[in-house]
Amino acid sequence: MAALSTAVSHSSIIISLLGPNTLTGIKPETFLNFYRALFPLMRTHGVRRIFAMGTLSIPAEGDSFSLARLMMVGLVRVVVSRAYATVLGIGEVFTKEAGEDIDWTVYRIAGIPGGSDEASWKADREDGEVFEGYVGGPGWSLSQKRGALARWLVDAAEDGKEKWIGKMPIVSRYAGSERREALLTV
Repeated sequence: MAALSTAVSHSSIIISLLGPNTLTGIKPETFLNFYRALFPLMRTHGVRRIFAMGTLSIPAEGDSFSLARLMMVGLVRVVVSRAYATVLGIGEVFTKEAGEDIDWTVYRIAGIPGGSDEASWKADREDGEVFEGYVGGPGWSLSQKRGALARWLVDAAEDGKEKWIGKMPIVSRYAGSERREALLTV
């Protein structure tokens, strides 16, 4: 807790990519208790803004019916039920426990393909336009390259994405968008 408090004290915005990443041994309480401990530390250190990762498994007001989402979430619920429960729990912790003094956004993702090497990050961050909205909205898709998600998170931290405070938008590649030209050449 002391190390977490120190980290929060040096932050102005928190970007969390925490979530289950294995098929076995997942304990939902680990993630839920982390956020429950984080909220008071944010208040203590005057940090109001947090972007936390969720997935399509979390339903949100504004979502429309999608057969693809239904099938994907159904598969996750059957194959990795503890991961499914963990993600639903994360959504609940934010909606029920973050309070009005924390400006939270749970950005929901589906597939996040992409490499972790430098070349992949540089290429993937330019992979089309970003969709931010709700399931079934015009242009939403089921994936977002890791580099493009990282770029969205940096942009979100810089501009605050105030319209998404207290909400759970899907962040994905805008369906049909073309790869952006690199702004910088290295």
